Amino acid sequence: MARNLIIKTKMKKFGDEEIECIYTKMREPVTMEELEKIPVEERENYDYLPPLNPRTYIPEDGILCEQDVPVKMRDGVTIYVDLYRPITEEKVPVIISWSFYGKRPFEGQSEWKVMGVPPGTISNMSKFESPDPGFWCRQGYAVANVDPRGIGHSEGDFEQFGTQDGRDGYDFIEWVTAQHWCNGKAGLSGNSCVAMTQWRIAAQQPPHLAAIAPWEGTSDLIRESLGEGGIPATSFVNLVLQEAVGPNYIDNTSLMYQKYPCMNGYWADKIPDFSKIRIPVYATSCWNHFHLRGSMTAFRKIRTTKKWMRCHRDFEWPDAYNPKNLQDLKLFFDRYLKDVRNGWELTPRYRIEVQDAYEFCAQTDRPENEFPLKRTQYRKLYLNAANTCDLKPADKDMGESANAALENNQPENEASISYDSEKGLVNFDYTFDEDTEITGFLKMRLWVEADGHDDMDMFVNVQKLSTKGEWLPMTIFGEPHPGAWGKMRASRRKQDESQAKDWLPVMSYSDIEKLAPGEIVPVDIEIWPTSRIWHKGQQLRVQISGRYIRENWFEPLIWDTDNHGRHIIHTGGKYDSYLQIPVIPPRFQDGDCIYR
Repeated sequence: MARNLIIKTKMKKFGDEEIECIYTKMREPVTMEELEKIPVEERENYDYLPPLNPRTYIPEDGILCEQDVPVKMRDGVTIYVDLYRPITEEKVPVIISWSFYGKRPFEGQSEWKVMGVPPGTISNMSKFESPDPGFWCRQGYAVANVDPRGIGHSEGDFEQFGTQDGRDGYDFIEWVTAQHWCNGKAGLSGNSCVAMTQWRIAAQQPPHLAAIAPWEGTSDLIRESLGEGGIPATSFVNLVLQEAVGPNYIDNTSLMYQKYPCMNGYWADKIPDFSKIRIPVYATSCWNHFHLRGSMTAFRKIRTTKKWMRCHRDFEWPDAYNPKNLQDLKLFFDRYLKDVRNGWELTPRYRIEVQDAYEFCAQTDRPENEFPLKRTQYRKLYLNAANTCDLKPADKDMGESANAALENNQPENEASISYDSEKGLVNFDYTFDEDTEITGFLKMRLWVEADGHDDMDMFVNVQKLSTKGEWLPMTIFGEPHPGAWGKMRASRRKQDESQAKDWLPVMSYSDIEKLAPGEIVPVDIEIWPTSRIWHKGQQLRVQISGRYIRENWFEPLIWDTDNHGRHIIHTGGKYDSYLQIPVIPPRFQDGDCIYR
């Protein structure tokens, strides 16, 4: 049953703009006794939350917990935190988890259930997607699990990922580092939502924030989440919003995108000022996750000279709690929160996994100095609709589909190919005559026409086929991933020239330009970065459709498409439709010996 949303609005100023902002009532926190008295049909509007119970106790040997500690923000609002710290006379640094996920599991829950992580790996002291006090307190760190403004019993309305959330983080850091047990240094850690808040807090430059570790986090809500490619996608955000439990209201970004689909002061306020992040940063990116662009963009824009990135193929949860990665993170925090001279500075600026097929990688933790790589050779593969191909094993059960070719040279003659915008797809294939590594940002230029409608929603996947034409996906949790991806609503095609580069289209979100009947327009589609190798004889496939083709995936990623009629792709002649790929040559080659 859908929740009965209770809505209020506020007029807020963002620079010179005054914008009406939409807030919805969060699930109301109630005791278990109160919840049992509420009619079943109304329980969607409530959630169990343990009552305030300020106390100090020992949850596990050697660990002290101060529970439900009140902390006052600069405007008088009180928030609450659970503080876990080792029982020691020494002063210790604190690692902070800041997100709207509840600061502890409800009573009776033995442990968080985290996909890909065996039961018992994480203690029940840990917030979701956050540092585990069961590990960190035994390494000489305190852990602060915070309920931000409006969450749990904390006062006020919750403001998602904006300046207010960053200011509150600043205030909390300055409070917690002044406690008698703290050495005066704080770090931020966690993945996904808990990573997203780190960029916002660090941009406020709290004096006692010494380092952050944002592992997988969106940094631009409109370009990377709610409106990726200009296509509305609110279902996942709506699901996540339901996790927020508190006495008041939450800033509803889903409803705001429906009301304000173009960039304005509200959305700009949710993009951190990355130039102000000057402290040490250890970030990660997963090649197969929707936080990928946010992690890479933020890391590229921050202005600290002490920053490290690890790019991997695994999903964020098993990666975050992998013992090898935990020890790696401990080295980072030991260096900058404890001043331990442990050689961390020798860590390569970038470490990347070069994917191959299924769960296999060609290389793991390959050291690099920059991203995109300086030795990148950008190559255009041109679409040729006139050069049609036979169906292949990978086309099985794909419904209406057509196959054409990718070629090294632009075709001289104009041609076109079309597909049903709601059910069909078209593939363009290219066969490599030598082993080829593609690492970096891809770009798609398409000349398109909408037949029977005034707009087009296009979904692009860049896939790998075997020498026999069979699909070779990457697998995550045993499920096939469709490949490097991009999306584009044709009416949102205008680029932000101040941010766009030859290898990186960046949509402006400033205008909506519908298509006239028979109008053919160029669209530049950003393909999110990847790293993968194609062996000699294997094929690269560009799959273009009016829908996102992904089966059996556990996250409810749904796009509100606006497709009718047929999509037409024009190639050849004056229509330079192409895929631009970042080819990485070997560092050294000696005969048949290749060194990457």
